[in-house]
Amino acid sequence: MSASAAVPVQDSYGRLSDGREVFRYTFRNSRNVTVRVINYGCVITDILVPDKNGTIDDISIGYDKIEDYEGNPRCFGSICGRVVNVISKGKFVLDDKEYTLPLTFSSLENEAPKHAIHGGIQGFHLKLFSSWIEDDKVKMKYASPDGEEGFPGELTTIVTYQLTNQNELITEYSATTTKPTIVNLTNHAYFNLQKHDYPNLDDHVLQIMAEQYTENKDDDIFIPSGKLRDVTGTPFDFRKPVRMGDRLKEGPHGRGFFHNFCLGESGPLKQAAILDHPPTGRRLEVLTTEPGMHLYTGCNTIPHTRGKSGAVYEPFCSICLETQHYPDTPTHQEKFPSIVLRPGEHFYSKTVFKFGLIPQ
Repeated sequence: MSASAAVPVQDSYGRLSDGREVFRYTFRNSRNVTVRVINYGCVITDILVPDKNGTIDDISIGYDKIEDYEGNPRCFGSICGRVVNVISKGKFVLDDKEYTLPLTFSSLENEAPKHAIHGGIQGFHLKLFSSWIEDDKVKMKYASPDGEEGFPGELTTIVTYQLTNQNELITEYSATTTKPTIVNLTNHAYFNLQKHDYPNLDDHVLQIMAEQYTENKDDDIFIPSGKLRDVTGTPFDFRKPVRMGDRLKEGPHGRGFFHNFCLGESGPLKQAAILDHPPTGRRLEVLTTEPGMHLYTGCNTIPHTRGKSGAVYEPFCSICLETQHYPDTPTHQEKFPSIVLRPGEHFYSKTVFKFGLIPQ
């Protein structure tokens, strides 16, 4: 056990509709940062951090009760898997065999689903993981059966959470499989650095360390075309800090951002983004081993969603910075970094959310 990290405490978060108990784990570090996670969907339920005046607010969108997380249609705070993001037409080919997945997503409102997203109808965001405390970490484990949601192989996944006294929320993912399969994991945390119930992102300032992004199709606006584009001269250029209230108005199709940014090779831990909120002085830094980060500005948040503490969430009230491999990689296997995992191999990914204050 390290003195440089918070020691988690376990309690009960209630029971699922089938009677199974859900556990909550609370981390409190020496700098007044509190993070709470549950073992249903590996959800981050709360992130409480101080502002420049020492006022502590919850900056993570979410619900109060396990009953709400049993639905969680927009994956608030949860792990997404086996494969996060979209798979075009719900089909992929692996070793010359075609696999078919449930269709659960469409780019257009009121259109029948025609793509797969976030692991299927019952993805990892709706699974109860076994969980335990190991020193200053919480570990959560789920064995997805062969064929679950159409994916081959039994995939055993372990998600690890740790909160350091340097205000780093560290998430590590590891996985093994019994058959060749595909895997792409992320956490779908939604942030508003003003406070979770604040109605917009206007005063947030975002910087993304990416020279390229994956272009989306014109006629299917949330589906990658397979082309990588330079950010120069486009609304996707966040290499210098940009005020979100200005940039959201320039977003493609007037729908904000639902786009992947290319960060470079997977492997080394690298800085992906910095999100600032000057009125409160809060800062969020994102570091990852992943080759991409999906920027999502809540355009598909269901209007008037009832959240925790009586909050009402609307579209564009929060931002997701989802570290991952590129969306729809199975459709563009020759162009995008591979997400194939084979027996005997070990999938590993690490992401750090570091909370702090904007330097003066």
